[in-house]
Amino acid sequence: MVPPLFFWSPQLNAAPADQIRLLDVQALDVRLSQLAHKRKSLPEHAEIESLNKDLTQLRDLLVAAQTEESDCAREQTKAEQDVDQVRQRAVRDQQRLDSGAVSSPRDLENLQKELVSLAKRQGDLEDVVLEVMERRESAQERVAELTERVSSVQAKVDDAVARRDAATRDLDGEAATVTKERELVAGSVPADLMKLYEKIRGQQGGVGAARLFQRRCEGCHIELNITEVNDVRTAAPDTVLRCENCRRILVRTAESGL
Repeated sequence: MVPPLFFWSPQLNAAPADQIRLLDVQALDVRLSQLAHKRKSLPEHAEIESLNKDLTQLRDLLVAAQTEESDCAREQTKAEQDVDQVRQRAVRDQQRLDSGAVSSPRDLENLQKELVSLAKRQGDLEDVVLEVMERRESAQERVAELTERVSSVQAKVDDAVARRDAATRDLDGEAATVTKERELVAGSVPADLMKLYEKIRGQQGGVGAARLFQRRCEGCHIELNITEVNDVRTAAPDTVLRCENCRRILVRTAESGL
């Protein structure tokens, strides 16, 4: 005797109604997988990631600009102190000159030369102060610009996070409803049939049972040949069949084309 081409589940039988309920479990599992995929693939995830990258770069630039402004502030303070020291020394020398306290022609000449030198030194230092002030002003403008940009991008991040969280709540709510329904339906399916289904589902990408529709397995979408169709026809209604190609539980319905 030639063995049947179809693969039977050894010593496993289940009422046709139980097998059809297994298709309901499968449909609910597919929906749960779709919801999980949709949750993971929300466009807001990529949007938030991109915005956070921009935000990190902007914050780094802002820190650099703030550091530059702070350095310029210290440099300006130091330059102004240098100017003030030279100015005070020049004032003291001028007071000595004006008071007539210096009587020696040589000392007088040296004092006048020092005043000329101090004036030049003061001018050079004042130029340094101006240059530092310009750089500090530029840094301050950069800080203000970057602060505004950081605030703008942060607002976009906050908006995207709010949209993501809202979408996630909706998906999680639907998933919870589907999970409860799945528990009820699965609870009405014989335990041994569910155990086999779960095992196959774990091996076959989340699909453990498939409908036989118009002589085609909806799990692997391969049509049965005439010999396989005859094997299915002769199988008892409560026999749990499995597709010879994909090994999934094959459930017969009124639309199986037998």
